[in-house]
Amino acid sequence: MKDFDAIIIGAGQAGPSLATRLTKTGMSVAVIERALFGGTCVNTGCTPTKAMVASAYVAHMAFRAAEYGVQLSAPARVDMKAVCARRDAIVAHSRNGVEAWMRGNPLCTVFEGTASFESPTTVRVGDQVLQSRKIFVNVGARASVPDFPGVHDVPLLTNSSLLKLETLPEHLVIVGGSYIGIEFGQMYRRFGSRVTGEGIEIRLNAECISLAPHEQGVSVGVECKDNTDPSIGSHVLLAVGRTPNTQDLGLEKADVAVDSRGYIVVDDQLRTNVSGIYALGDCNGRGAFTHTAYNDFEIVAANLLDNDPRRVSDRIPCYALYCDPPLGRIGMTEREVRATGKPALIATRPMTRVNRALEKGESLGFMKVLVDAESKKILGASLLGVGCDEVVHLLLDTMYAGAPYTTVQRAMHIHPTVSELVPTLLGDLHPLV
Repeated sequence: MKDFDAIIIGAGQAGPSLATRLTKTGMSVAVIERALFGGTCVNTGCTPTKAMVASAYVAHMAFRAAEYGVQLSAPARVDMKAVCARRDAIVAHSRNGVEAWMRGNPLCTVFEGTASFESPTTVRVGDQVLQSRKIFVNVGARASVPDFPGVHDVPLLTNSSLLKLETLPEHLVIVGGSYIGIEFGQMYRRFGSRVTGEGIEIRLNAECISLAPHEQGVSVGVECKDNTDPSIGSHVLLAVGRTPNTQDLGLEKADVAVDSRGYIVVDDQLRTNVSGIYALGDCNGRGAFTHTAYNDFEIVAANLLDNDPRRVSDRIPCYALYCDPPLGRIGMTEREVRATGKPALIATRPMTRVNRALEKGESLGFMKVLVDAESKKILGASLLGVGCDEVVHLLLDTMYAGAPYTTVQRAMHIHPTVSELVPTLLGDLHPLV
């Protein structure tokens, strides 16, 4: 039995930062990782996909070069092995940095292997048993594989396994139209694949999905009102949600409660139902993003170490979708605002009226903002356009400050930028009817 002041299971986004904060107070910390340091973000999420999105963007702009008066001596060509090599180098740099960070901390002991609770205060890793009265679970999530008819009869790709593919799919069929589906769909289309899914060659309202082998690869059957023909592709990517990595943690031995989907149940300060056990990141079902996982660390550290009662409910919903142009979303949607029945204001502006977007030749998209008519506070915004994954933060920070929209409206921004049109947008507010 090895005693520690704290045990952290998983070296994803929240775990290493929490380990550092705890050791700075003199606490001894055990960090357990069974696979790759850095978790989903570094290994199969943000880092590799955004590296590939960048390559796909360059390819797209190369194909558009003539629009900018640039003549290429030969048609642009995508080298997928080089794309993957660039991506892998970036991933390795980040992953190795996290591992070196943990192993280089003298008060942090790294254990490699699968962790499993044996009691509310003990965790087994291989043939070693670790003990602590503070245990933090940061085990993340993985791609869901629903029990579609034929799902075990065909080779499937998930966001993780697709990253291991160094050849270009001839025709990629994507099941699912959220973040992963849209980003991979646009990315592979720009690399040169045909893409069918809820995003490019669109098949909406797809129900009763089934899979079957086909001489060309895979047949994806769907029942759509406008088209009942199956989609035939060389590869199929399942992008239909995430499943928490909690099934082999032995949570039942610690009496830790989980919901019907396997997510660990936590309160507003990320405490489980068992004293001394916390859950951070994707496995708690309170957020599915790197930024929510890191914020989980900040909330736990503030409450434990800083006498600062931060809560999950303090944060404003926000995310970005890294298609091109990118989408930045914060706060309430228009539908949610309407559902409140309270008087509100709305303003929209197409990106074709943003000079910076026109100058860059990237004028697709629009901006939309919603404001409380009485308090003048910003309720939410959707910004779809070049640079909008960054621009949206000026509205998000205003929301956190509790300031009225006029704070931004009356600010002088730099020209020519995308941000400078936000004050103009706010000047066009009118009643939401």
